[in-house]
Amino acid sequence: MISKKFIKSSIIYTLAGTLPTASALILLPFYIHHLSTEVYGALQIYLVFSLLVQIIVIFSFDTSVYIHFHEFKNDRKKLSVFISSAFIFMLMLGIGTVTLFTAIGDAVFRIALPGQNVSFFPYGLAAVGTGAFLALFKVHSVLLQSREKPETFFWSNVLSFGLIASFTIIGLELYPNSLMGPLVGRLFAGAIAASWALWRIFKEFGFHFDFTWLKSSFSFNAYTFIYQLLQWVNNYFDRIVMLIILSLADVGVYVFATQCLIVLELLMTSLHSSFYPKVVSAVMEQEVKESSQSINRYYHGLTGVIMLCACIGVLLLPWAIETFVWKPAYHETIPYLPYLATIYFFRTMRLFFTAPYGILKYTKPLPLIYVVIATIKIVLMLLLMPVLHIYGVIVASLVSAIVEIILLQYNIKSMFSFKFNFFKIVGAPTILFMLIMILEPMLGQRYPYTIHSIYLIACTLLLWWGYRKEIQVLNPFQQQRNL
Repeated sequence: MISKKFIKSSIIYTLAGTLPTASALILLPFYIHHLSTEVYGALQIYLVFSLLVQIIVIFSFDTSVYIHFHEFKNDRKKLSVFISSAFIFMLMLGIGTVTLFTAIGDAVFRIALPGQNVSFFPYGLAAVGTGAFLALFKVHSVLLQSREKPETFFWSNVLSFGLIASFTIIGLELYPNSLMGPLVGRLFAGAIAASWALWRIFKEFGFHFDFTWLKSSFSFNAYTFIYQLLQWVNNYFDRIVMLIILSLADVGVYVFATQCLIVLELLMTSLHSSFYPKVVSAVMEQEVKESSQSINRYYHGLTGVIMLCACIGVLLLPWAIETFVWKPAYHETIPYLPYLATIYFFRTMRLFFTAPYGILKYTKPLPLIYVVIATIKIVLMLLLMPVLHIYGVIVASLVSAIVEIILLQYNIKSMFSFKFNFFKIVGAPTILFMLIMILEPMLGQRYPYTIHSIYLIACTLLLWWGYRKEIQVLNPFQQQRNL
C-alpha cells in the first residue's frame, strides 16, 4: 500500500524537481521574443558547454553521494567526513576547471568552432563559472533527496529557479538580442545558489577533508563519470556537430523544437525521481536481483503517462506556435515535433533498463556502451545531415536510442533479471512509434489535426488494452454487477 507520506513527498519532489529545468520552458517566451534564431542557437552552444563543465566538477558525486548516504546514514561520523570531503573536492575541482579554461578556452573555441559567431570571452567564461556553481548546488539537492527532506529540497529549487529566471529576464530586457542576460544573469544566480548550498553543508557536516574516504568512491565515480560524459555527448553534442554542416540558425530551430517538448522531459524526470528511492530500496532487499511486479508498476505508469502526454503535445503544440510565436523563423520547428516526441518513448524504456546499473554499482560496461552509442549517433549525423538537414539529426537520435536500450538490457542480464510485461514497457510505445513514422511523412503535414488526433486515439486504445484488467477492477459499475 502506498502511504500518504510517500504521495506527499512524490508530489513535492515532482514539483521541485521540475523547477531548475522548467526555467528553460518558462524563459522560452522571453528568449524567442528577444533573440533571433541565430542568437538563440549560440545561447544553446554556451549552455551545452556549461553543462559539460557541470559534469566535470560534479565528478559523479551526485550518484555516489546518493548511494553512500544509505551506507553511512547510521554512522554520523563517517557520513560527515565523506559528505564534507566530497564537497571540498568538488570545490577544488571547480576552481581548477575555471582556471584551466581561462587559460586555454579561447584557443579551444577557435579550433572547435572555426568561422562561427561563438567566442570564449566573455560568454564562454561565464558559462564555465555557471557550470561550476550549479554542480555544487545539484549535489546538495541530491543529498536532500537522499535524506528524504522534501520541504528543504522544494525551497532550495525554488531559490535556484527564481534567481535564474529573474536575472535572465532582467538581462534580456536591458540587453535585447544579446547573450548578456541569459549567460551573465545565470552566472550570478548560480553563484548565490552555490554559496547557500555550501553554507548549509559545512554548517551541518563540518569542515573535513579525508582523501582516503574519497578514494573508496573513486572507482565507482570514474566509471560513472565517463558514463555521464558520454551521456552528454549522446544528448547534447549534436548541437556542436550540427555546426560542421548547418548554421547557428539551424541549431536555434532544432533546439527550439526540443524545448517545446521539454514538458515531457520534466514530467519523465520528476516522476522517475519521485519513485526511484522506492526502486532502490526494493532491489537492495532482494536476494535474487530482478524487476519485481511492484517495481514494474512504477515504470508501467511512467510509460503510459509519457505516451499520452506526447500525443497531446503533438496535437496542440503546432497550434500554439502558430498562434503565439510571431517570428516566422521559429515556425520552422513545427514539422519536427512528431518525430522528436517519439524519442521520449525510448527514453522511458531507457530509465527502466538502466536503473540496475546504478543500484548495483555496476558501472564498468557503461563507458563502452556509450562510446558505441555516441559513435553511431555522430557518424549518422555526419552522413545524413548533408541530405536530410535537421531530419538527419532526428534520425540519428532515434537509431542511437534504440541501440542504447538493446545494449543496456544485454549487458546487465548476468547480474539482474528483467521480468516485465513486454506490451506495457516495449510493445505499446513501439506500435505508436511505428504508426507515427508511417503516417507523418505521408499525411502529417497535409492533414495535421486529423492525423495527430489519430495518434492520440491510437495511444488511448493501446493504453486501454494494456490496462483493461486494472480498469475493470476500478470500474464501479462492474463492481455493482458483481455484487
